Amino acid sequence: MSAVLRKPPAQVEGGAMRGDDDARAVAARVAAHLASLDWQDLAVQLDARGYAVLPGLLSVAECRALAARYADADGFRSRVVMARHGFGRGEYRYFAYPLPAPVAQLREALYPPLAGIANRWHASLHIDTRYPTTHAEYLERCHRAGQLRPTPLLLQYGAGDYNCLHQDLYGEEVFPLQAAFLLSDPGRDFSGGEFVITEQRPRMHSRASVVPLQQGDGVIFAVSQRPVAGTRGVYRVNLRHGVSEVLSGARHTLGVIFHDAQ
Repeated sequence: MSAVLRKPPAQVEGGAMRGDDDARAVAARVAAHLASLDWQDLAVQLDARGYAVLPGLLSVAECRALAARYADADGFRSRVVMARHGFGRGEYRYFAYPLPAPVAQLREALYPPLAGIANRWHASLHIDTRYPTTHAEYLERCHRAGQLRPTPLLLQYGAGDYNCLHQDLYGEEVFPLQAAFLLSDPGRDFSGGEFVITEQRPRMHSRASVVPLQQGDGVIFAVSQRPVAGTRGVYRVNLRHGVSEVLSGARHTLGVIFHDAQ
């Protein structure tokens, strides 16, 4: 991927910055899109499968702008080469605080409806932990627990790269749901590289699901566990997620995790 040179945002009348106006416009569009979603139906999908797709949440321009950030180390706190740790092949960078405006907006706007689902899941599993109504309040809880480092990240894959099945756990504080957004165009930018979720139920073989995504789509999914209603009551199942081998091209993804890391 070629380096992208960023120019300072141009001044507009009144001394405001055009970049600030663009960020506000993106935030307003994303908030309106999220408000228009049928969250009751999304909750049904999450209950049934452990994941739900948010189609076309990001525009093509927004996807390209986010993916282009990967070439510039500024704004990130660390870079991980997956092969060095046995995580797969490819690499990713964790954003530093303050997060880029589009990433912060997604994290803040997605959290409240997901907190309601998370609290319902915990009630059904008889887990005492409940989540506050705003993400700012939840981050305070993470920081009190010593989890101070931001977890939203950009992932980059090339031909032959993949992400092993895993769970994004970074400390004692865990928010049960997270999101990922496909920034590249399948079929044009890359081939292969499907998003995969596996589910392990007690005394059963694992079940794998391939989640079809288009550029700009998001997928919400369980971090590690979700409740399932059985004949003898509700029980928990374990989930892991990953990415199958990229066969050609380059694939970029934005990951939005709601708990911070130690």
